[in-house]
Amino acid sequence: MIFKDSFLFLKKKIQFLYLNSNIYNKKISLFNDSTLSYRPSPSLLDCLIKYNKKKIDIDNYSLEKIWTDQNLIKKDYQNLNSFFWLFSLDLKSSKKETQSIILKWIEKNDRFNSKSWEMDILAKRVIAWISNAKLTYEDGGVVYRNKFNNIIKKQINHLINEIKKNDWIDNKMIGCAAIILTGLSYKDKDNYLRIGLDLLKKIIKYSLDNNGFPKSRNIRQLNFYLKYFILIREWLKESQNEIPEYINENIFYLGQAYAFFSKNNKKNFLFNGNHEDNNNEFDNYLKRLGYIFKNTSNELGGYVVLYNKKISLIMDIGPSPDKKFSTDYQAGSLSFELFSNGKKIICNSGYFQDYKNQLNAISKSSAVHSTLVLNDTSSCKFTRDEQSKITRGLKIIKKNVIFEKNYWKISAAHDGYLKRYGVIYDREIEFYPEQMKFIGCEKIISKKDMKNFKFEIRFHLEPNVRVMKTQDSKSILIDLDGEGWKFISKDSHINIDNGLYFGRKNSFLDNQNIFISGMTNDQNQTINWELTKL
Repeated sequence: MIFKDSFLFLKKKIQFLYLNSNIYNKKISLFNDSTLSYRPSPSLLDCLIKYNKKKIDIDNYSLEKIWTDQNLIKKDYQNLNSFFWLFSLDLKSSKKETQSIILKWIEKNDRFNSKSWEMDILAKRVIAWISNAKLTYEDGGVVYRNKFNNIIKKQINHLINEIKKNDWIDNKMIGCAAIILTGLSYKDKDNYLRIGLDLLKKIIKYSLDNNGFPKSRNIRQLNFYLKYFILIREWLKESQNEIPEYINENIFYLGQAYAFFSKNNKKNFLFNGNHEDNNNEFDNYLKRLGYIFKNTSNELGGYVVLYNKKISLIMDIGPSPDKKFSTDYQAGSLSFELFSNGKKIICNSGYFQDYKNQLNAISKSSAVHSTLVLNDTSSCKFTRDEQSKITRGLKIIKKNVIFEKNYWKISAAHDGYLKRYGVIYDREIEFYPEQMKFIGCEKIISKKDMKNFKFEIRFHLEPNVRVMKTQDSKSILIDLDGEGWKFISKDSHINIDNGLYFGRKNSFLDNQNIFISGMTNDQNQTINWELTKL
């Protein structure tokens, strides 16, 4: 282990020295002379960038020392160096001032810089500069334009070298988009378009399954892919280049998946790396560009969604992904979320995306999901490093879905606790629409000699949901904006506990959860519960 760590340290050190060397700088400085010809519409980035409706005039800000401020926190530094703030500028802003800021950045960052040339920041910067050419390029002098063109290509040459070595799929996608845009904008004299499209093919083959769904099973990543695929397609269309069929094909599959998770709900499902996000702007973007996606199926990507006009029920009945796609996976197998009249009652606690924060590990645990927790242990095990990938996953060993007008049923089982504790977890949820009643049946099935372990079955609630125990302590009343529900488990101990809600990106709120608890024995156990609308 020590030898391995020493080797990796030495490798990184050598790589760092090489990237900062004159040899490498000369290598990435080799490119053909060409001028910016295709200038994409900035509005095509509306699906990716959230900015104030009120545009900012750059002349109203003092930016003389913008690149010398040493007190910037990491997030502000990244935002500043990505140049995505250009999309918030009023086009009446001074071109001279904007180009002066870029020129000062070039003077300070002409060579590789581990911070400002970080892959996703670099890619976003190239996209921002080219997409805002009216401010960043128009009316610039010959000297300025040459410097602009050269630093674009220099960064792209570095990006091509780095993208193949990077493990982060999202960064690869952003980088790929930047390479393709550069190829379109500079008439591909350096083969950037071909390189970018070849990389896109590899990303598709590597990270999407045969149905065009992310192998990570990450709903947030699904939306991310769809946005970038559409953006690339629109760039190709606007620049009058041929659109490869595989791009159209993957947009179709990703769009179908997007429609699947958008059905009959106004909120995002909090499974496997996803968090709350308002998709209204993206929906308007799709409508404006003429994209229409539909999906009438009830099962996709290891998820099942059943719904009518009043109720939506979604459950994770898929296996854990392969280790290399598991960075954002959460140990919430067989967890479910429940909506009533568009409002979420039962939920998962969401995902804390900051990998370096200890809350990330907490948000990946089974305990913050509406599912079984055995012996205070998650159904999957993860590495204890920044990427937090799966070291022990699980399989779904049965599943069954019935969806009729007056009867719904989802049943599934996983083996996440089999090797450690000798049990299979089996969950069945039935819904009777006429009575507005859910009946749950939780089974802990012994497959070998089993010791006594504590178990908890948790039902997490949105932060605005209020709960109260009845006087007999045998049922719990749930209030959702004046809509009442009653939770009972006649033969089991039920209680209310405080928890954390990570539904809003990289933040947390207090919430509550209902939980059933007990001890296992050497026999199969069945725990029943009911949830009825009052």
